[in-house]
Amino acid sequence: MTPPEPPRPQKSNRLGLPLEAYKGGKSTLCLGCGHDAITASLVRVLWESGIEPGRLAKMSGIGCSSKTPAYFSAGSWAFNACHGRMPPVATGALVANRTLLPLGVSGDGDTASIGLGHFAHAIRRNVPLCYVIENNGVYGLTKGQFSATADMGSRLRTGEENRAEPVDCCTLALELGCGFVARCFAADKRQLEAVLKAALAYRGTAVVDVVSPCVTFNNHEGSTKSYDWGRENERAVVEVGFVPFWETVEVEVPPGEAREVLLPDGSRVRLRTLEEGFDTSDPVAAWKRLREARAQKEFLTGLFHLVPGKPTFDEALGLVDEPLAFLPPERLRPSREALSEVMRSLM
Repeated sequence: MTPPEPPRPQKSNRLGLPLEAYKGGKSTLCLGCGHDAITASLVRVLWESGIEPGRLAKMSGIGCSSKTPAYFSAGSWAFNACHGRMPPVATGALVANRTLLPLGVSGDGDTASIGLGHFAHAIRRNVPLCYVIENNGVYGLTKGQFSATADMGSRLRTGEENRAEPVDCCTLALELGCGFVARCFAADKRQLEAVLKAALAYRGTAVVDVVSPCVTFNNHEGSTKSYDWGRENERAVVEVGFVPFWETVEVEVPPGEAREVLLPDGSRVRLRTLEEGFDTSDPVAAWKRLREARAQKEFLTGLFHLVPGKPTFDEALGLVDEPLAFLPPERLRPSREALSEVMRSLM
């Protein structure tokens, strides 16, 4: 009898962890859901980026999208907030422990409807948060009604036409001064993973709006967020490359063909414009191009705007280096004299 072959050793990342260390529970979403494609990309991105699972804080709200953090990086911190309340919970976690790496996963309903105010204030405060929007244009948990991001003129399976203007999370993020704004297609794995790596390395709010088809309620003819629509109409305006800070190989970037942006941790994002005149450093131009694309029913993807170095929320607060969550009570509680001085200053 031939003895069984010994198990092959698993390939490890720079922390010595196998890919399995970044997986989570079994998905309960519909077979073929775009959200599961995003989950698979996140698993690989977290592994290849060598992010320590114990440092990652996964945040979500309510909806199909907000279930997905259960399906990756099971060894990380996680909090499932109320509907639309992911950004303030992530903000609170960051203030308590600024050594965490917050990754927020939200949906089009969770972000663009009930959570729109929180989305806006997270951006204007520049909370250090990788904010992934799994955008399918419908409310999947309540049987597929139009969400706030549904394109005007798109149709439900029943034939009903959407007559309301959509909320465009990317143009809104640009208007609010976000320094990292991107849109991807869940089925475009190569582009999505490059953008996610850059977003996780970015210091500040990084908005990644991912068109993620709902195979049950919004993957039919007449939908503008289906797999067929995305494959036929996707137009990448910027090609994204990411070089992590520990990578020492130098690749020469020909002048005029690409722009290289250095991130605070030493990582580099290489942006090659595929559309003549598109400038990722100009938020106004990016905003105008996206508005134009909406009017022309174009599906633009890519990293539209990238400007690092903007002051972040935790920096503006002047927090001490040691996380507040680890400080002893005597350092957190003001003395009676300090409180008296505060009261006298208010009189």
